[in-house]
Amino acid sequence: MPSFNPSRYDSMLYRRCGRSGLLLPAVSLGAWETFGGYRGEDVARECLTTAFDLGITHFDLANNYGTPPGNAEIVCGKIIQEMPRDELIISSKAGFRMWDGPYGEWGSKKYIVASCDQSLKRMGLEYFDIFYSHRFDPETPLDETMDALDTLVRQGKALYAAISNYGGQSTRDAAAVAKTRILANQCYYHMLSRGIEGDLLVAARELGMGLVAFCPLASGILTDKYLDGSAPARSRAAEKWGQEWLDRNLSPERLDVLRALNKMAGERGQTLAQMALAFLLRLPEVTTVLIGASSADQVRENVASLGNLEFSAEELATIDQLTSG
Repeated sequence: MPSFNPSRYDSMLYRRCGRSGLLLPAVSLGAWETFGGYRGEDVARECLTTAFDLGITHFDLANNYGTPPGNAEIVCGKIIQEMPRDELIISSKAGFRMWDGPYGEWGSKKYIVASCDQSLKRMGLEYFDIFYSHRFDPETPLDETMDALDTLVRQGKALYAAISNYGGQSTRDAAAVAKTRILANQCYYHMLSRGIEGDLLVAARELGMGLVAFCPLASGILTDKYLDGSAPARSRAAEKWGQEWLDRNLSPERLDVLRALNKMAGERGQTLAQMALAFLLRLPEVTTVLIGASSADQVRENVASLGNLEFSAEELATIDQLTSG
């Protein structure tokens, strides 16, 4: 096993996930689209080991991450085998389409239990720390989906059950029928998309459930990469998404907002990405922000956001004004 930074826990901020006993790092690392996708094993290894050296203990995956689907679990599983398992929180999910036929997606007990078994095999793990229902299934009875998560916990295949992409009411409904505590809801949240600040935030607070924010940098929009309206080399926009994505996401009005936010970040002594992460962590219900990274430098930059999590009333009012359109 390689050696890791002996002081890795000294500067990372850990936050309690809802009313559970589990602490998560305020910044966690996810594998969506990157590891085993448009970046290979060398980049994944560099990012995961750098993250762990900085105190990031939580690595998030799903059955369908990577190219082909499942490859992210294979790639990351090899690396995790070389790390101290009992110091890590590994999560995966099932809900989106994974294989052909009627049992390869959504929320049936058949699919969720089978998918978890497949994910464990791909990663070479005995259990997941957190296993998610990846999306609400309007056709399957919710108590069946929650029973599937309970089964995984009782079988020792997951320590905690969680949900993702559930709205406020479906979160309440899930908690009401679940036999196992629902630890967290992983939700889409960034400065430019603040829908969770309504009913879902209230539900999480009422239920003692943590929120895990994914896409906190809006797929790179809330960084300095696109401020001139073009895609830099080796970015996802350049290598994967193309001009159509740029046109859809970087209108002249949006660029004006991003440049104003970037100016504010500079005045705070932060990059735009660092301020964007700090803004989400201002909410105590947000246990962790789930970053993606394609280099160790990006991991370091994002963790450095923890150096300034305070916002003045004037800053918050300006951000509200800029992002309300």
